[in-house]
Amino acid sequence: MDEEATRDFNERCAQCSEVNWGITDGGRFYCRSCHNVTERTREVVNTDFISNARIQTISKGLRKQEKTDGGCEWYVCEGFQLVLKKQAEALEALGVCPQMKDEILYNFWRCYLQKSKQAYCNRPAGETVKALSVCDSSTDVDSEPEKSSLLHLLSLSESEGDLQTDCSFASSTSKVSESTSVCSGSVDGSLYLMKNQKEKLRMTMPMTLSFCYMALLWLREPMTLSDLLRFVVEGHIPYLNVFQHFPEKMKLCGLDLKIFCVESWPVYEEVYNKMLELAAFLDLPRFPDITDSCFLHPDMLCMKYLMEANLPDELHNWTCRVVKKICIGEVDFLTLVPGNKSTRKVKYDVLAAAVIVVVLKLLFLLDDHYEWLLSDFAEERNKNNKEGGPYFEFKKWYKVIKCSLDVEQKKLDEERAKYLWRCEKPLFYSAKKKSKVLKRRQMVVNLQNQFGKLSGSVRPAEKPNPSSFQLSWSEENTDGSCFHGHSLKGILQEKCGLLTAMNPDYWLCTVKLCTEKLCGHLAHYREVDFPQSYHFVLRLFSFLLRIQPSYIHDEVKLLCSWPD
Repeated sequence: MDEEATRDFNERCAQCSEVNWGITDGGRFYCRSCHNVTERTREVVNTDFISNARIQTISKGLRKQEKTDGGCEWYVCEGFQLVLKKQAEALEALGVCPQMKDEILYNFWRCYLQKSKQAYCNRPAGETVKALSVCDSSTDVDSEPEKSSLLHLLSLSESEGDLQTDCSFASSTSKVSESTSVCSGSVDGSLYLMKNQKEKLRMTMPMTLSFCYMALLWLREPMTLSDLLRFVVEGHIPYLNVFQHFPEKMKLCGLDLKIFCVESWPVYEEVYNKMLELAAFLDLPRFPDITDSCFLHPDMLCMKYLMEANLPDELHNWTCRVVKKICIGEVDFLTLVPGNKSTRKVKYDVLAAAVIVVVLKLLFLLDDHYEWLLSDFAEERNKNNKEGGPYFEFKKWYKVIKCSLDVEQKKLDEERAKYLWRCEKPLFYSAKKKSKVLKRRQMVVNLQNQFGKLSGSVRPAEKPNPSSFQLSWSEENTDGSCFHGHSLKGILQEKCGLLTAMNPDYWLCTVKLCTEKLCGHLAHYREVDFPQSYHFVLRLFSFLLRIQPSYIHDEVKLLCSWPD
């Protein structure tokens, strides 16, 4: 039937340039090759055809469902598309270039849909487009002709460069059964979890962050992966309970919650590894070069982390020397080449923190003995120092940082312990239950407020604006708690016209590297096996990056074993 109706429509598809048209249930022409829906419609003259025939369609919203529970038909990939859109908008509000959402992330997502055969492609063998009867009065092409599709509820038009894909994501089944709608609110929720997708990456909530980080890395934005995950935990980027931002017509229930409901904090390693898999899966070319003027270069990040760790500015000269000595500042080393197994995949923030730890080991040894001797030596020289700035004292720095770190760590642990995983917007699956659910939710909130007043707990204030720095130190403080301007000359000696470390020794983190494929780590880390000073420095940077100390220890060991 479609062949007769589309016989006179010979225009090429704007997306794939094919001439292979079908008719949607709204009377519009759609491309069978890439499922692009045009604005052109056909006029129905023969009413007998409408009352008796079944045509091949792509549904743009279940009007039958809208009559019963107020919801519409939607697919899992449309839900993830909305999540990505919300996250991109949040990043743009944080100062990220608008190009990230409008061009880069849009193209990545579109390429993923095509590679995973969910859209912009020929339908795989054995999968048919859903067929709906047009004899039902609820699917009459003349009823509600101006009703917009779900994709128009999610984003702007594709011509404006948004994350919309102007095509429908049809289910792999030819008909939506009643059991499917009971198992999940989405059309393909149950099938999505049942599919065997070994050859293609199945979309998950952590992968949305992998998409965002991949786009940030492509644009070389001044935001590391640890910054991105911290903004997620602080609530500046939608991730936890993100489904509460879904349109009310997108009903979530059953297996949908297993897909979109997150009850754990995002893990650095998982998001990073999925980003590498995604980049290879999409066959992306070499990413833009990471040069010495880029924020992600070790020299730049070391400067940032030295400021945040309240360490002397002069240490930056030493970190630059280490970066240059072992050639980890080269463009080819830092730039990501997807799918190239011979190149090392760089975690820029972890690498910079490891470089600082190596420099501290070079200068202070960090063996719970030598650093205290140097501190006493610098303290004596400070007593006799009448000119210039003060000499850096490791012992004094340790006390200041430990006090501040303990306070911030306790505050972070309390916030995580008090976090309510249940979303503020309650879920209800029918209009009949809406009033009952809202009333019960309001009752819970009132009880929480009353118990809070009785226990004397203070309601948390509004979240401050996000910042790249978690710890800030000002040289204007008169209490001497800022060490940025302190000099290292008190612990250095001049040799051949250069200032060198008094310390001639350097201890290795481990004798032999482990196989990462076997246990997941290059070097095993246990706190009892290492000096407390070394563990304290690892703990400081693990707090700043919100990762386990063992990850920084792995990177330190890798730098220590780097060939000269």
